[in-house]
Amino acid sequence: MTDKQLNNRIAKLQGIEAQMKELEDAAEKIRTEIKADLEAKGEDEHNTGSFIIRWKEIISRRLDSKALKAALPDVFTAYSKESSTRRFSIA
Repeated sequence: MTDKQLNNRIAKLQGIEAQMKELEDAAEKIRTEIKADLEAKGEDEHNTGSFIIRWKEIISRRLDSKALKAALPDVFTAYSKESSTRRFSIA
């Protein structure tokens, strides 16, 4: 692609990403309203007849890698693995 074509594609991409952000914000507003309704009703699950809405607390355990690395650096090194990714960015 030429630089002009790349510039056009990037401008189009930025426009689409702006629209996606607007839609995600609108969706998050609706999620917040639904959660507030469930809280007001004192429910963590509600059946509307068409949908079952759940907003339940989930408890999970995760490894605190910073604490492990500080307390037992040899164990951290022995059980950690390196990974590689590629990052795409436009500035």
